[in-house]
Amino acid sequence: MKKILVLGTGCPKCEKLLEHTNQAVEQAGLSCDIEKVTDIQRIVSFGVMMTPALVIDNKVVVSGRVPDVTEIMKMLQA
Repeated sequence: MKKILVLGTGCPKCEKLLEHTNQAVEQAGLSCDIEKVTDIQRIVSFGVMMTPALVIDNKVVVSGRVPDVTEIMKMLQA
């Protein structure tokens, strides 16, 4: 099972990334553990300086922007 973290402090872009991630997982028919991380110390521990960010299996795959659902689906299948 993939572990997905959506890193962000709760801004609209962060919420949009969480929404897109949930849609991508659902459309791909995957079983994933999705967690929203708002703690700044934890976000910085990933080396992320710009949110929102998406982490898949402990690897930062996107930072500072909101990818669309299709792009996230491709990242999940990689």
